[in-house]
Amino acid sequence: MKLATVNYEDNNIIVADVGDGRLLPVTWFVDQLSGASPAAEDMLKLIEHWSDSHAAELHSRLDAARSNSEGLISAKDVTWLPPLTRPGKICGVAMNNSASNDRKIKAPDHPAFFLKPNSCLIGHGADLTVRSYYGSVHPEPELAVVIGGRIRDAEPEEVMSQVFGYTIFNDVTGNGMRAQDMFQYYALYPKKDHPDEVERVEQHLSYAARYKGTDCFGVLGPWITTADAIASPDELAVQCFIGEEKIADDNTSFYNYKVAEVLSFLSYFQTLSAGDVVSMGTAFKPGATRKSIHHANFLKVGGPVSIEIEGLGRQENPVIIEERELGRWRLS
Repeated sequence: MKLATVNYEDNNIIVADVGDGRLLPVTWFVDQLSGASPAAEDMLKLIEHWSDSHAAELHSRLDAARSNSEGLISAKDVTWLPPLTRPGKICGVAMNNSASNDRKIKAPDHPAFFLKPNSCLIGHGADLTVRSYYGSVHPEPELAVVIGGRIRDAEPEEVMSQVFGYTIFNDVTGNGMRAQDMFQYYALYPKKDHPDEVERVEQHLSYAARYKGTDCFGVLGPWITTADAIASPDELAVQCFIGEEKIADDNTSFYNYKVAEVLSFLSYFQTLSAGDVVSMGTAFKPGATRKSIHHANFLKVGGPVSIEIEGLGRQENPVIIEERELGRWRLS
């Protein structure tokens, strides 16, 4: 089953995919779960109260809708929003694709994470706006996991029962800002043999807040495909396009860590809750002509940018370049 959040006739509503460009509004179903709530939170409420019986009821309604078309709306008449407009947190997995392994000089033997704010999110079809002063910005096509329930200190065999579904995430990344925010410095650590003394160790780091969390740097959706519809999230084809040019053609089987391993490891540090999003990392095995997605600097190649993931649909966004300079931010 595919679910989405859309704006229809100036109202944010939850819809289910009937097929052939037809949508079934299911806000009535969401409201009966736990009473009225702000429309923007409907998908979260649905996830929090989801059960097998709810899934069966919706499947039955969808089957009926396919037969009589009653109450359906056209996908052409809606504006797509992120299916989750305000997830509690968005966790990204860094350098999880095996294609990047030969470039690693030193790396941890476990998943590494960064966080993106929900303010960076836009939906399928929305303008992906890039300001010229950001510098180089490129797409990153990723499988995203939508959490369905609390996960804390969970072994990998336990976590998949708490997955609500899967969606497409474009983890837009600003390499220009990453370079600008790079620190090369001496960290201070106690000496191993003389813990009362301090030694200086050269380090290089860049914080992710700007180059991962800037507005429009997270495209989510259009659909959340429920977990029961995906046989294995670890075996899904992933493609990314700029215009009609394929710039990545990959598969989630090439991730270093499987979905269950990522969720389990993360749960020993951060509690995962219903509606959280965990993005599994970039699929970037080179496509037909361009060397890799890292050559797809939006300031040079424009758009639109599209991502397809097997079983999850297609996400597409026009790229809008704003020619402007950074505004005044110093007091004097």
